[in-house]
Amino acid sequence: MPASHLVKINLPGGIVSAGDLLTILEAAEHAQVEQVQFGNRQQLFFAVGAAYRRGLLHTLGQAGIPCEVDADKYPNISSSYVVEEVFHNTAWLREGVYRDILDLFDYQPQLKINLIDRHQTFIPFFTGNLNFITSDTPNYWYLYLRFPQTNAVYCWPSLVYSEDIPGLSRAVEWAIFANKDQFYNQSAADGALLHRLVSASQHFITQPLTTPLSLPDFTLPYYEGFNRYGSKLWLGIYRRDEQFSVAFLKDVCQVCLHTRLGQLCTTPWKSLIIKGIALADRPHWDVVLRRHRINVRHAANELNWQVEDHCAHGLALKHELVRHFNEEDVRTFQLCFAIKTQPKTGLFGSIVVRRHFDSLTQTGLHAEQYEVLHTRDFNPNSKDFISFRKKVSRENLSWYLTQLCDQFYEQQATASLPAAPLVEEASLPPSELNQPPLYQCCRCLTVYDAAYGDAAQGVAPGTPFASLTTYACPTCEAPKETFEAIVSPSIQLA
Repeated sequence: MPASHLVKINLPGGIVSAGDLLTILEAAEHAQVEQVQFGNRQQLFFAVGAAYRRGLLHTLGQAGIPCEVDADKYPNISSSYVVEEVFHNTAWLREGVYRDILDLFDYQPQLKINLIDRHQTFIPFFTGNLNFITSDTPNYWYLYLRFPQTNAVYCWPSLVYSEDIPGLSRAVEWAIFANKDQFYNQSAADGALLHRLVSASQHFITQPLTTPLSLPDFTLPYYEGFNRYGSKLWLGIYRRDEQFSVAFLKDVCQVCLHTRLGQLCTTPWKSLIIKGIALADRPHWDVVLRRHRINVRHAANELNWQVEDHCAHGLALKHELVRHFNEEDVRTFQLCFAIKTQPKTGLFGSIVVRRHFDSLTQTGLHAEQYEVLHTRDFNPNSKDFISFRKKVSRENLSWYLTQLCDQFYEQQATASLPAAPLVEEASLPPSELNQPPLYQCCRCLTVYDAAYGDAAQGVAPGTPFASLTTYACPTCEAPKETFEAIVSPSIQLA
């Protein structure tokens, strides 16, 4: 029997009432738990000793608080409610809409579901399997379906009504799990077929999809410390070690209840945000922060990282890289980073550090190695990854990341230069009018673009795909034969 068990409690939409959180914390404290963590999907985690597991589950069960132990069969429903009023206001999307949708879920989803305002950039758009994204039509949403265990994305051909989101989610989930051989861990899954299966089984209220989804350029708002909005304050709390003490959070809940703040919000950046603080109540919060020695106002280039949940190795590596960025004063604005030590963790990032495993590194005969990737155009919402460097030692990671940050800003500077004079199309030779096709890996959807080549494999820019003799996918190492010619990447948004 393990010495401890990992307890996960979903906080739907990243929203938790102060009273419910206090109940959870008191039960955890009674089970000798001293620290808790928030996860990438806005859920709550803590480890409980084996001797206290049964009593903890009994207490939570009596309070009507579901949880999972050493399992994650039911992912949390993630939402952008935390940004409402604080970072952005949408004409029709308010707290009541989020709550109405969440209340209509009468089952526990096994697929990851996101409810996201398309005008914000704080909450990732496509980290779920069912990504509902607001449209300009009130109470209607785009649906971008990312098939489980793949990066293959399918745009639902109609807008979805708010009250149909739970029912449609259930129907899609049922169809996927009933046809795993076609839709689960299948990079070539047929989205149109899934749409036909779901549409044949139930009727939903829809609107025609007439306007392609348009997303804003990524910037990560600063989400720490006291900040004023209107006549009130919001407080963001980030912990460098990802650990929140139970004693501190109990005091936070007590202040919320004392000042009549009904709820708290968790974020995908493993932080906590409290909205609606009256200006006159700030002294109460200062007392709590002072009592528990809580620091705020960390450097912005420390806040834009995603690390897997419960990953001490990734967190330690993050601290190393952040220290280098601080020492070298590296600019990271409009960039975000992810550290992946396991496959298919679905982290969000424009630059990804991925731990490299082979038979020699696993046996310890090779030093720790990593691959550095970035999304095309450094758009963190894309799944079109380009390998920048492979088999990089831990000691050299910071240097290569700094080079990649420089490349991003050089690319931005080039894009902002005045456009060259237009040349009449008729004067261009036919070879320049017809651009060569892109080639996409059928396994992981990585794209080979002749204009870029592949510097990591010694392929110079301008090298046609047909002239490559022995070539392998820089991401999944699939052979050249797995690539197919395409007009544009299959997951690129219109």
